Amino acid sequence: MSDHVKIGLIQASNDVHGDEPVAVHKEKAIEKHIKLIREAKAKGAQIVCLQEIFYGPYFCSEQKTKWYEAAEEIPNGPTTRLFQDLAKELEIVIVLPIYEREGIATYYNTAAVIDADGSYLGKYRKQHIPHVGVGEEGYGFWEKYYFKPGNMGYPVFDTAYAKVGVYICYDRHFPEGARLLGLNGAEIVFNPSATVAGLSEYLWKLEQPAHAVANGYYLGAINRVGVEAPWNMGEFYGQSYLVNPRGQFVSVASRDQDEVIIGEMDKKMIREVRDTWQFYRDRRPETYDDMTALLP
Repeated sequence: MSDHVKIGLIQASNDVHGDEPVAVHKEKAIEKHIKLIREAKAKGAQIVCLQEIFYGPYFCSEQKTKWYEAAEEIPNGPTTRLFQDLAKELEIVIVLPIYEREGIATYYNTAAVIDADGSYLGKYRKQHIPHVGVGEEGYGFWEKYYFKPGNMGYPVFDTAYAKVGVYICYDRHFPEGARLLGLNGAEIVFNPSATVAGLSEYLWKLEQPAHAVANGYYLGAINRVGVEAPWNMGEFYGQSYLVNPRGQFVSVASRDQDEVIIGEMDKKMIREVRDTWQFYRDRRPETYDDMTALLP
């Protein structure tokens, strides 16, 4: 396995009005992203990650049962199977963030990880679920209406090209899981997101480089672009990026364009950084018991 791995990050706008049927959203978005994945492959990408719940709008802007129709089983749903075939054809790893249904009506915000031979390696379920309004129109990040918190820990997937971890959007505000992904062996962590300009934008290029430095791995952050009707609750500001374990930006996307960005990770740098900054050696887990205690 080479020390050098090409990473592809895909950011895109949603091209369908939110009032359209769920099936229309999924069809158009899947068609669009297949083209973008092929573009990433043509540019040399070996691992590709899409944005949070890539196959439609950020529907958590509102609270409607309509959007439960977007959920699928993983790995037995049609979207996972379709992208398994694509990964096998292109010989790439795909991190595929979709809306998951388990059983009759249990829902999670999930990313499936598909290896370069098309095999399904497993999934990560978003752990931290926000529920907060934006503006005066009643819209917001109403995710507790749609998702249960994850219940599968912080897995790391040993893919054909690298050991991959996943964090999803709001998770990025919590350093605990970012550290656990490092402890579990991640060489690169992907954070597919859907976040708008405003309160947290200044954190976008601050928190995740800090995770990369503190944990000695690469981090790929992905955000969608554009303004989505009918909610229009803010601009999804793109600026997807790959950052290295020194906190340096390897590649950064535009603010407002559909875009495939490519960056190279160097596993030798991971070893060099961890040899220099011995954060894993010097941490004191025996002193951290209070972190897991419930507050009164």
